Amino acid sequence: MKAKTVCGMILAVLLVCSVFPAFGGGAREADREIVLTWPCIWVGQDSKADTIEEIVNEFNEMHAGEIKVVIEPQPDYDGYEDTIRTRLAARQAPDIFTFKLSPTTAAYYSGDLLMDFSDELAGSWGETFNQGNLDASTINGQAKSLPYEIGFTPVWYNTELFDEAGIDEFPRTMDEFWDACDKLKAAGIVPTSQMTGGTNSWTSMLWYTHFLGSYGGPGVWEEGWDSPAFEQAAAVLKQLYSDGNTTRDAIGADAGVSGGHYQAGRTAMFINGAWYIGNIRENSPEVYRATKLAPAPQAGDYYGHQVGWLHTNLGAAHTDDPARREAVIKFMQYLTAPEQAKRVSLAAGSLLAVEFELAEEDELDPLQAMFIEAGIQAEFLIDHVEASMPVDVVYELGQAIGAMVLEDRSPAEFVQMLRAADPRE
Repeated sequence: MKAKTVCGMILAVLLVCSVFPAFGGGAREADREIVLTWPCIWVGQDSKADTIEEIVNEFNEMHAGEIKVVIEPQPDYDGYEDTIRTRLAARQAPDIFTFKLSPTTAAYYSGDLLMDFSDELAGSWGETFNQGNLDASTINGQAKSLPYEIGFTPVWYNTELFDEAGIDEFPRTMDEFWDACDKLKAAGIVPTSQMTGGTNSWTSMLWYTHFLGSYGGPGVWEEGWDSPAFEQAAAVLKQLYSDGNTTRDAIGADAGVSGGHYQAGRTAMFINGAWYIGNIRENSPEVYRATKLAPAPQAGDYYGHQVGWLHTNLGAAHTDDPARREAVIKFMQYLTAPEQAKRVSLAAGSLLAVEFELAEEDELDPLQAMFIEAGIQAEFLIDHVEASMPVDVVYELGQAIGAMVLEDRSPAEFVQMLRAADPRE
């Protein structure tokens, strides 16, 4: 097998993304070990946990007595994001951290809260990143975060459950989709995983975004709230919560509940990114082997698109201490080196913004290969709600879904709730 550049294969996945970062500082380090703290979500059951721990331990061993990176475990994803936003707003950035670039976190590029990596990236280090992702992480000429993990979320579906219900292939049209849902329910299978809990109603947010793309096309976010796509997509989302098309606990459910139903074979369709591959492969091998990927069915004029964005960026606190800055740069360069990126990607299934080559003996996870192919085949990419809207709108999403479902609010009222939460209006 020829050596192949993995990031080259997924270049088409994310040339257009919106992204943003974070900050901090530190006391001057003399002739003593520089300790860098990293509040990290890639711990515990996360599919990247073991590999990230190995990389940090190796770095610490290489720089014993000079630099030490200390991971502060943060296994609660939602709690972590809240903590990072709070610390950034208070101008107290961790030494090293990860975050999602969004209209909210983009504001932290201004001032001196975040370390600017522009000078170092101008050399060979910058060439290891996918250029489109690096450009998306550069704002006003400043690279105050590093693109790391690519978010790309097609629809996952369980082919064994589809076969059990007499469904030959994933539906292309909405009529076919609702017919497939009826067949699944008749076979005692819940069609989709949904959720309104967490900070962003993750799974349902992604379903909603897929249908926004189908109705509004690649420019739907530029059109703004007056686009009819927001209400049209909301009508589909409401139907997904009705007539047994999702689980009874979807209102208030968090990501663990939503993903857990799919992993247990209780739901036939689910949405998540490639980082979830390691989890399902280890904990639900039969469902993992039965899973295939597809674009969402066509609801409007557009079909074949995917939801894609820069999912995770690496940030660091600004410091005026040259020794401390050098220590941060050394670790970031080690973490994002192609050989380390390959280790993380192959172990977890994640798609990364760092380019690396696969040798003949390296094998892509089959589901990860499906992700890459789905990205190449995508007609266009659309950012999800969290990457495109202020955090106030994201927080309101779960409440708006609940009101639409439990109080029978109309799709128009759903959109109005989100619009009312938008501080830009």
